[in-house]
Amino acid sequence: MELTVLTVAGCPHATLLAERLAAALAGRPAPPVTWRVIRDPGEAARAGLHGSPTVLVDGTDPFVAPGQRASMSCRLYDNGPGQLEGAPSVARLRQVIAAQEREDRRARRTGSSGGAASGAPR
Repeated sequence: MELTVLTVAGCPHATLLAERLAAALAGRPAPPVTWRVIRDPGEAARAGLHGSPTVLVDGTDPFVAPGQRASMSCRLYDNGPGQLEGAPSVARLRQVIAAQEREDRRARRTGSSGGAASGAPR
């Protein structure tokens, strides 16, 4: 599993995401995490930036809403009733990471290539 964080320069939520991602990964072997600053709308579309910050798990955004377009705007995450925040909650990050780890283990057992687990639990 590889995690990629896409941000725009000066993103006010990047620090919050870094803190939550560190908490979500605590106590487990940490996968590689790449931080990438996106500089223009074309790059945002190619990279899969759906607002800043965006977390990609093996190249896929597990938190993206269907039909959501690439954007260089600030992003808000729905972390439950009345909880629109600038980053996914630690619980949501842990769920997505655990789901991808299960998918990776299953893919290794069956010999398939795997891929990002679908669905973003709350």
